[in-house]
Amino acid sequence: VKVVPPDFPLVDTSLIEILPGVLHAVEISRIHQGTTILITGQGVSGLVLTQVAKLYSPKVLAVTDLNDRNLELARKYGATHTFKIPTPDTPTREVLGNEFPDGFDVVIPCLLEGDGMVDAIDCAAFAGRIVMYGCIGVCNAPVDFLKVHRKRLDIFSTEPKRDIDMRRYYEEGIRLVLDGLVNTSQIITHKLSLSRIDEAFALRDDARSDAIHVLVDCEA
Repeated sequence: VKVVPPDFPLVDTSLIEILPGVLHAVEISRIHQGTTILITGQGVSGLVLTQVAKLYSPKVLAVTDLNDRNLELARKYGATHTFKIPTPDTPTREVLGNEFPDGFDVVIPCLLEGDGMVDAIDCAAFAGRIVMYGCIGVCNAPVDFLKVHRKRLDIFSTEPKRDIDMRRYYEEGIRLVLDGLVNTSQIITHKLSLSRIDEAFALRDDARSDAIHVLVDCEA
């Protein structure tokens, strides 16, 4: 249980749960001014990751998504390059390979589907790092582990492993929000009352909607 400060905006509390994993992901990415980063997916976690990664001043901060609205927010949050993926089945490298033929030093997949790891491997540069914030679902596509070995890739998971680390990341995350360095309220695109909870889930699950994060207000 983490008690937030009395002045912490209530609307932001729904998203601070992801901050420890986000902060850990960026920390183990070892970002510096010469690093090129690709974040695949600009949903809730991807947009927060983009904001935190920007604080490390990478050389390139490229992001991908299916939706223009999400990419517009990503540019606002510091993405240097944004790429719209035409369909969920389009390989990411097919879209950005011409501009970044050598791949990226760090690839952070923020997609639910496990198939995102195949894309991450293809987009990583030689001796690059893949930081698995997403890809928690089943991978239905074949994974070329020989390519992982040939490219000398390192692959990391992002959940903090110790309780003390989780506490530290929560403290840091809350401070970033209070200082205005991470904006979570703009990611909340819909607020519905508890009586409309079915509509809220339908919005969340509809790939054709422009919903990013749907908030259910239990007191409305």
